[in-house]
Amino acid sequence: MNNQQKYALGIHTTTPELGLVMSNFVDDTRSQVWNLGRDVSSHIHQCLVDFILPQSWPDLQLIAVAKGPGGFTGTRIGVVIARTLGQQLNIPVLAISTLAAVAWHEKSQDTHLPATIAVEMPAQQGKVFGAIYQINVNNSGIKALLADQVFTLESWQETLNGLPNDYPVEYKLIRATSNLAVTVTSILHLAYLDWQQGKNSPWSDSLPYYGQQPVDG
Repeated sequence: MNNQQKYALGIHTTTPELGLVMSNFVDDTRSQVWNLGRDVSSHIHQCLVDFILPQSWPDLQLIAVAKGPGGFTGTRIGVVIARTLGQQLNIPVLAISTLAAVAWHEKSQDTHLPATIAVEMPAQQGKVFGAIYQINVNNSGIKALLADQVFTLESWQETLNGLPNDYPVEYKLIRATSNLAVTVTSILHLAYLDWQQGKNSPWSDSLPYYGQQPVDG
């Protein structure tokens, strides 16, 4: 942030957990995860009000939100709240892929992982969400080699089998199945990198990614 007193807020609601993080990217970063199940909509507003203290809403300069893939209801709640706050505060809202955040989180936890990371997540009807990301040198950013999409199990396996030919580098497969809200810090970090590069998206540009028909999971 340009001003030490200005903060960024990250929101992750694509799973039964709620993840929140705030940072001024100087000397104060804090995060918390709540396992709210289907009660996210009932408690998220109070969690937000309590969590931002001792800061207040005008201290925010940027909002990041996990846009999916994930559960339909949870994803929608998070994006709607982020858009509403962005509109009311007149600040940018950056929507970040859940899968990209998983890749970034895993690489930050284990720097020995290869730079190319494939991420899969269970989807509806026996399918999977899949994506392939490349972490830039020195964790300076992330690039989608294969953007988030829905695969049958067979087509996803065929995609992975073809990786050595398509991308002649070592890769790591990460299966994202639980405890994803902890990656809210990665959601915020990736948004901050985009923000530094001038991607100051208005709240209206931040849209959820469902990938399938809206059947909650």
